[in-house]
Amino acid sequence: MWAQVSHIFLATLTRAFGLTRIPGVGAGDYIEDLKARADQGHAIAQSTLGYMYKIGQGVPQDYVQAHKWYNLAASKLTGRLRASATKLRDRVATKMTPAQIKEAQRLAREWQPVKGAP
Repeated sequence: MWAQVSHIFLATLTRAFGLTRIPGVGAGDYIEDLKARADQGHAIAQSTLGYMYKIGQGVPQDYVQAHKWYNLAASKLTGRLRASATKLRDRVATKMTPAQIKEAQRLAREWQPVKGAP
């Protein structure tokens, strides 16, 4: 059930964010758009990219990257969206070693937004 809820959440956020494709449909362009927006500091894109790294959809599965993007999103979001990003980050952390968590936190601390439009 969680996978179904996550997919619905992801599709809703994707459409709200203005991206017309959902994972698995034109995935290459979708991922590039998503990465560009996440790199610019868009919290919804960051959370969505965290999800993509968590499940390995369109990108290699990478819990360190997933944790980093969820952490960045949680730092900008508020209310339920922040709670969701935090919960997803914490779930990913249960699959990581302490060294991986430390690396993800370092990457999030050192992250700087990229200027420009996707």
